Amino acid sequence: MRIFIGMDERQPLAYHVCRSSIERHAGARVQIEPLRLKWLPVKRRGLTDFTFSRYLCPYLCDFEGESLFMDADIVVRADVRELAQLAAKDAPVSLVKNKLRLEWPSMMVFRNGLCRALTPEFVETGKPEAFEWASSIGELPAEWNHCVGYDAPDPQAKLIHFTQGIPCWPETQDCEHAETWREEHRHLNGTVSWTELMGHSVHAKHMRSPR
Repeated sequence: MRIFIGMDERQPLAYHVCRSSIERHAGARVQIEPLRLKWLPVKRRGLTDFTFSRYLCPYLCDFEGESLFMDADIVVRADVRELAQLAAKDAPVSLVKNKLRLEWPSMMVFRNGLCRALTPEFVETGKPEAFEWASSIGELPAEWNHCVGYDAPDPQAKLIHFTQGIPCWPETQDCEHAETWREEHRHLNGTVSWTELMGHSVHAKHMRSPR
């Protein structure tokens, strides 16, 4: 299953923390790609650069296999490969039917072969967000798109969606699961000491030799 993350050029931090969390919790190889509008065959924008480009995931996979889309303001705490098993086998798209209808497409699992209506031309000029192209919509467990600030608190959520903003600002620093996001941020930016990493290497010997 190929994974696409919506990329907002104004906020690369969100993308990189999201990606790191996916990789850290995946139990096997994952293939992740940012949806950068300048790389894509559509130019249509909405509130974000990926408001509409998210619906291109099946096309970008040549309508083969499965694909997963998620917004960048997300942290994953479980193996995203579970979603391939949870998604409806006969539905073109599966998602969490949040109380906020506008958040339904913030995380979607596509059965790409059933999504041939999602051409670049349709995404550019049509209404993909209406889901009229889908013969049915599969429903995923709520723990796989927990919307902070809107859903009731859930300590066990597997996918945390910081819909009101990632907790890097004073306005959001105390939101639910803020420490979870900060933990992923620390992991992404972390390293062991130079001695632990390089202390027994040939490079360490070179560094310590007289010059």
